Amino acid sequence: MLTKLHTEISSHKKVIAVYGLGNVGAPIAAAWLRAGAKVIGVDISAKLLENIKKGKSHKKEPFISKVFSKALDNGTLFLTMDGATASLDSHIKIVAVPVALKNNKIDLTALIDVTTKISKGLKRNDVVIICPSIPPGTTRRILLPLLEKSKLRGEKDFLLIYNPERIYEGRALQDIESNYPAIISGLGVKSSRFAEDLLKIISKKGVLSMSSLETAEAEKLFEGVYRDVNIALANELADYCERSGVNYWEARRAANSQPFCHLHYPGTGVGGLCIPVYPKFVISDSKKLNMHAKLVEFSRKINDHMPVKCVSDSIDLLSKSHIKIKNSKIAVLGLAFRGEVEDARLSPTYTVVKEFLKRGCKVEVHDPYISHDANLPRSVKLSNELESILEDADLVFISTDHKIYANLNKKLLSKTSKPLLIFDGRNILHKDNLPNASILTVGIR
Repeated sequence: MLTKLHTEISSHKKVIAVYGLGNVGAPIAAAWLRAGAKVIGVDISAKLLENIKKGKSHKKEPFISKVFSKALDNGTLFLTMDGATASLDSHIKIVAVPVALKNNKIDLTALIDVTTKISKGLKRNDVVIICPSIPPGTTRRILLPLLEKSKLRGEKDFLLIYNPERIYEGRALQDIESNYPAIISGLGVKSSRFAEDLLKIISKKGVLSMSSLETAEAEKLFEGVYRDVNIALANELADYCERSGVNYWEARRAANSQPFCHLHYPGTGVGGLCIPVYPKFVISDSKKLNMHAKLVEFSRKINDHMPVKCVSDSIDLLSKSHIKIKNSKIAVLGLAFRGEVEDARLSPTYTVVKEFLKRGCKVEVHDPYISHDANLPRSVKLSNELESILEDADLVFISTDHKIYANLNKKLLSKTSKPLLIFDGRNILHKDNLPNASILTVGIR
């Protein structure tokens, strides 16, 4: 039996506007469309909106483009670049624009811009939901005053909710609907109760209600900080293993057979707009509170240094094989920050490429999902053609754990220079496929 709120949404008495249709907003909009809602999709990118209309907007997120195409056909999805009008025409506004770092400082520009546009169309009994990961206090201290420029008051005239996104690229819609409970908090009791009723509609795992907006904001950051610190621990232990002659991966596997041990994977670095960014929110905020988040900051430094260390180890491999470093060809495999995604934001590969170029190497990059990237130096070739990148390579450097790289074999690498040198920064190779290769792996010497 549908709740009153679900009925109002499925009968389109309450219209939902989703601001930002990228990696976060798109699956959120799709989840509400699947729940029967009428959705106004708002984005500043005309190209993205056009791709949604063509049914090819989100290739790596299963079902999302299909959900959008079906909704456009049946009239339940409307697309616009006009945020103020979308606010006027909707009752529930979900903000899913990115918050990142710019010059190592928290950049709230997009969030503030969208919130300002929403305020221009805000009406009594409307609901505003904030989804990006943000420093504690942002919703109350920065966004609420912007919304109240509408002359309406939070909790009295409109509801304000913080509901952090909890998605993993490649399975985002599944995460929202089935994998995790929704984290919610409200400006007051009315906002919190509404958030519980609303999010239960699309979250099969239910909701976890936080006591304050700040607690919910902190919870989301802690998810990323936990992973960053534990990856740093893995990287440091891997370094220890390399120096002491221990196989990290074997030791890790045995240690993790004990239920209280959860050692992570070491690797060439940490990318994306989540794990490398959230710790810096905490570090920045802690300094304002006259404290120093030393463990968090040092962990970030360890992970930031990993691309440099891995390149240095690769250069040593070349030197030991008596290959001249200058003008040697390096085939870097993987530009995306993580395997099986087409997202290169803050990818450690950028640092890998920069470090090889500093040493006078010639660098070519392969990625199966990315064919154009303005952030790579012009001298660096980027291609989807694996064999052309491997040809005449003096060293193959695996930077991203795309599944295709696990299948590298003697035949695929037959046109590389001899001896066959590989730096496996993700420990994904099947060594039996490459019996005559010199393979260096993080955590093994």
